[in-house]
Amino acid sequence: MSDRHISQHFETLAIHAGNTADPLTGAVVPPIYQVSTYKQDGVGGLRGGYEYSRSANPTRTALEENLAALEGGRRGLAFASGLAAEDTLLRTLLSPGDHVVIPNDAYGGTFRLFAKVVTRWGVEWSVADTSDPAAVRAAITPKTKVVWVETPSNPLLGITDIAAVAQVAHDAGAKLVVDNTFATPYLQQPLALGADAVVHSLTKYMGGHSDVVGGALIVADQGLGEELAYHQNAMGAVAGPFDSWLVLRGTKTLAVRMDRHSENATKIADMLTRHARVTQVLYPGLPEHPGHEVAAKQMKAFGGMVSFRVEGGEEAAVEVCNRAKVFTLGESLGGVESLIEHPGRMTHASVVGSALEVPGDLVRLSVGIENVDDLLADLQQALG
Repeated sequence: MSDRHISQHFETLAIHAGNTADPLTGAVVPPIYQVSTYKQDGVGGLRGGYEYSRSANPTRTALEENLAALEGGRRGLAFASGLAAEDTLLRTLLSPGDHVVIPNDAYGGTFRLFAKVVTRWGVEWSVADTSDPAAVRAAITPKTKVVWVETPSNPLLGITDIAAVAQVAHDAGAKLVVDNTFATPYLQQPLALGADAVVHSLTKYMGGHSDVVGGALIVADQGLGEELAYHQNAMGAVAGPFDSWLVLRGTKTLAVRMDRHSENATKIADMLTRHARVTQVLYPGLPEHPGHEVAAKQMKAFGGMVSFRVEGGEEAAVEVCNRAKVFTLGESLGGVESLIEHPGRMTHASVVGSALEVPGDLVRLSVGIENVDDLLADLQQALG
């Protein structure tokens, strides 16, 4: 029976899609095929389509099938990191002289890729507030081939109306790429809303345990999927079998983890709005968030990321990070443990001096799945 017909329910797909029982032993977990090459059935006679593990590996195939099912796509591809996935996508879609619209709030590594790498081979880019479809439309030029969106965005938790911006991009003959790392396919499915490609850092919520680095692309169009697969093989930054196995393990519990992440983050955001030292809370689940209505429309829940600004400026924000005890001071996000960081000096140092520079008084939380009372108490003592 095809994985596509197991169920339409996310929780069931997460456990079963791509996870076919091993035909030799009946093992319910796909094996880790820690192998580089495969015996062929005669010259050019590939057994099951496998010849060399850069081109395909059965463990990675299982993950890629799982990812495609969870995002509702036709093709999923797994990479060594989120940035490797982004680089492969851009080099597949773009040529020298093309133009990309990027968001005014985005992961620092994504901005660095555009500003320091992609620019060097003749691709132009400009910045727009993607929460405003009119601003995206104004930023598009006759050379625009891609509109790039993060929603929720990193680290300011901005929300983009995916369906509206997809229409703007398609009217201009451009493709819409959505980084779905913060939301995950459990909370939001951009392809169903009109996106052409979805990007993930699998390192984050999809893996979920801070023990793996990986990236993914998922697309709805089979032809684009084939183009991306060609470039994936040609460029070679593929996910290894053990990393693929770890992420595949993580996706099985994604739904229950995201429920808890979202529940805890909602309670923390509510507490922060009432704290005397907090000047602003950025969380799309709050009714006063400017993107709340759009987020409620296109997301199942509001996720586990919360950012806030503190009185006293940058040094005060750094001190809050340093005083936290249950929240671990560290980069990255999406693990079961709660993390705290100062974006301006850590994850987003690469955007300093650009249109994407973040406020110095900003603190970003990746809210984990611990007991929320412990998390609330820790933040209260850290804020003083």
